[in-house]
Amino acid sequence: MSYNAAKKKANEMDRAESFSAFGVPANFIDVLYMTNQGYIPSKIERLFKFKKLSYRIITIDKFSEVRDRLDLIGTVIIDTKGPVDSQEQLVRIIELLEIDHIGVILLTDRKRVPVKSFSLSSSKTSFAVGDSMETVSIDELWTRVSVNLAYRKGNSSMAVQPAIQRRQVNTICKNKLAEQLAMTKVLADNLTEQLRLAGLVQQDFLPSKLPNTDEVQWATIFLPAEWVSGDIYDIVRIDEQHIGFYVADIVGHGMPAALLTIFLKQALVMRETIENNYHIFSPAEVVKNLNLRMTAQKLSGYQFATCCYCLLNTKTLQLTYARAGHPYPIIIRPGQKPEQLQIRGSLLGIFEQAEYIQGTVQLQPGDKLLLYSDGAEPYIGRFDDQGGFGFNMEFCNIKDSPIIDMIDSLNAVLQNQTNEPPEVDDITVIGLEIRPGISD
Repeated sequence: MSYNAAKKKANEMDRAESFSAFGVPANFIDVLYMTNQGYIPSKIERLFKFKKLSYRIITIDKFSEVRDRLDLIGTVIIDTKGPVDSQEQLVRIIELLEIDHIGVILLTDRKRVPVKSFSLSSSKTSFAVGDSMETVSIDELWTRVSVNLAYRKGNSSMAVQPAIQRRQVNTICKNKLAEQLAMTKVLADNLTEQLRLAGLVQQDFLPSKLPNTDEVQWATIFLPAEWVSGDIYDIVRIDEQHIGFYVADIVGHGMPAALLTIFLKQALVMRETIENNYHIFSPAEVVKNLNLRMTAQKLSGYQFATCCYCLLNTKTLQLTYARAGHPYPIIIRPGQKPEQLQIRGSLLGIFEQAEYIQGTVQLQPGDKLLLYSDGAEPYIGRFDDQGGFGFNMEFCNIKDSPIIDMIDSLNAVLQNQTNEPPEVDDITVIGLEIRPGISD
């Protein structure tokens, strides 16, 4: 016998003794490497030799050769590149391995295969990497191989030494966790920045300048619960003596509600131009037309909205209003209790044939009017058990202040709210005041 042959024989004997020491059958294969490439990457082969693992390489179509001896296999690595001749065959192989409680490490892209009889549920014995070897470190691969082997040999009543030191496992896990946390932080920061920018874009759709005059003073509050808001408002001078304004509230929060506010702003039309003339829509017409546009859009998720639209004649100080499921406008007259301007109107986007009515009130110098979304309602008042609305003492204490001071005080209360996140809602308020002292 030659020196090399003798050395090889001795190594095989050492190998057999090593297996016997661990209580593993001499013909037990630690790793079955299945591939469509015909070879094992060199760095993986070096790992197997360094860790003294027995392994066998076969092509996918040769699985039938080992099908009846799965009890002698520790774990299976499936490494494929490019198209697989039979994806159906591959998933059935994985199914059989799962049934035999053999951990599978999949070094390939995940595939969707329409096999009706195939039902691969998650298993504690299996760990699919789901990526190519180029993106999986040797340390990570070895950890998964060693875990699979420990589980397999433990279930087979085989004594097994730890395949990797606990300190090494902890180091690998900590490094992997740190990497994942860093990636998560990058993604979270990117998402936060995108939402911040979306919020800025949404605010570009709000009035950049309020139509203050010697007769009418305006003030507003716009406080999104998140980066973007499900509320929208506008104050528009329609012509020399008419101002249209509204607050609308999309039911819900976040990006879907914010996107719908932009649609609502474009869908709410206050007037139409016909040749050289124009027609100003009444509040009832505005709300009805808005509802028709929303129902025609057939929005996913059954989204709907509330709105209160008002039309102010700045010459006569007559205010006409209509609402769609929105909180009632509040009129505050000097020396009197605040009063709700109650009028019926169903939600937007639900009933295509919904009809809306409007009311009219004559404003006087010193009168104030508030429109607001339901997020502000708890800070203004609340309904009692009999359905009546009672105004908060804090609100009553500021109601006689000039509209700008009143809105500033209300804003300070809202900014200092201590609600838990689930209770925080978008808040929007429009306030107007007919300046005292103007002539009728």
